[in-house]
Amino acid sequence: MPDSQLEPTRIIAIRHGETDWNAAARIQGHTDIALNARGLEQAQLAAQALADEAIDAVYASDLQRAWQTAEAIAAPHGLSVVRDPALRERCFGQFEGHSFAALEPLHPELCVRWRRRDPDFAAPGGETLRAFAQRAQTALRRIAAAHPGGLIVVAVHGGVLDAFYRAATGQELQAPRSFELRNAALNRLLYAQGQLTLVGWGDTAHLDRSLNEGVE
Repeated sequence: MPDSQLEPTRIIAIRHGETDWNAAARIQGHTDIALNARGLEQAQLAAQALADEAIDAVYASDLQRAWQTAEAIAAPHGLSVVRDPALRERCFGQFEGHSFAALEPLHPELCVRWRRRDPDFAAPGGETLRAFAQRAQTALRRIAAAHPGGLIVVAVHGGVLDAFYRAATGQELQAPRSFELRNAALNRLLYAQGQLTLVGWGDTAHLDRSLNEGVE
């Protein structure tokens, strides 16, 4: 194996900026929702935070909330965004467009399984957690393996980041989530020889600083 193939790939994984459905706590899944004004601002703040990074490639889910975020980050570097459907959010089928609070009284047994992170639960017409996580994790490994020694940005979704975190830390799919997935937060991982490791998670200094600058 060439030495270059042994060099780790540095990964900055970022959740897309806010959408109106995020703000309303509506389930998005594969539904293609654009960033709202706040989300566009968050994408620009992330781009500013990464402007001095030597980024080699920018990837994104093909859902517009992700690739809009990625395009803001890619622009200062003169890069084109590579859209990859395998980086999409988990499909929630008939549950998409509804809030969990609205679904719970209508589908109590399904919502209990969902809340408990049953790996084999799928919303009607949707994906199981197990299949989804495998899809997302396999996609990240494939993308990272193509850039040994490089730095890549991957703009994705909350559920996808959850899958990345668990792959990098060994945390089981059904374990309760103990980490944040804020819109436009920066999360750093390494990939080498088929393995993902966690470097840093949930960096929101670029977002919090902007908010604080508006407060006297």
